[in-house]
Amino acid sequence: MPVTDITTDPEKLTMTLEAVFDAPVERLWRAFTQPSQLERFWGPPGWPSTFTAFDFTVGGHAKYHMTSPTGDVSRGGWEFTRIDAPASFEVLDSFVDEDGAPIAEFPAMRMVFRFEATDTGSKMTNTTYFVSHEALEQTIEMGAIEGSRMAMDQLDAVLQDLRAYAQGKGTQVELLDDVHVRITRLIDGPRELVWRAHHEPELMKQWLLGPDGWIMTVAEPATEVGQAYRSMWEQEGAPETAFGFEGEALLVERPRRAVTTEKMIGMEGPSTTNDLQLYEEDGATLLTLLIEYPDKETRDMILATGMADGMEASYARLEEKVLAPA
Repeated sequence: MPVTDITTDPEKLTMTLEAVFDAPVERLWRAFTQPSQLERFWGPPGWPSTFTAFDFTVGGHAKYHMTSPTGDVSRGGWEFTRIDAPASFEVLDSFVDEDGAPIAEFPAMRMVFRFEATDTGSKMTNTTYFVSHEALEQTIEMGAIEGSRMAMDQLDAVLQDLRAYAQGKGTQVELLDDVHVRITRLIDGPRELVWRAHHEPELMKQWLLGPDGWIMTVAEPATEVGQAYRSMWEQEGAPETAFGFEGEALLVERPRRAVTTEKMIGMEGPSTTNDLQLYEEDGATLLTLLIEYPDKETRDMILATGMADGMEASYARLEEKVLAPA
């Protein structure tokens, strides 16, 4: 994890985050000053950002919004007040409304980003200056410390070439906290086709099968918000083994993101929320699946079923059966 320290100073009215990376300063600088790079980590898991404007000049402005799995939106804006490439830049950071106007209840904060070389790569220091003790406490209560840590911990995947970072590692499972699990897998194929493979029945039935010997008997995907979906499987020649999942689409942003609920058909109890995100680079797609479970016990029970092994078998089949050149 790159974040080494997050501290607050009630007297100086500051919050300071420090993180180290195995990458040169110039590469770290690009990650923070190019919107296509920022979108991959500026926001904790489950709240990815979208930058709609980015004028990286003194006096210029950036506008972005972060979207939750259920479609809730938090909007922000930066005004660039100082740029000293590649050592530092400063912004006035504001919460804004739908029209981009600052929200009066949340005073603007000055943020300073500093980058310096280390023996093994680089270090980033981000200091936020608040206008009052109340503003500092309000930000902490909103979860800024843990949210910032989780956001910055996504940077390692951004700083490396995507294939160098993930190729050959198979399906990776990370326990983020008691109820959140992040699953990543590099898929050797373009994002548009990976998206279609998750949302077109004839493609789903070719690969979304888990271990060998199973078939997908029902593939009814949800392609619009509010639409229900249903998927069922059974072992070949053994209909008594049939099982399936159902749910509805909470968010659909083709071909980038799809969020659905999931519940085993016929089972009582709460559902999980599955947040699928796809990022393409150099003809390969990084698939990230953020799963929110109702509690730790459910999380551990499902992971213990060998879910990750079944997913890896399916992803390998996806590359072989759907994405491989004819």
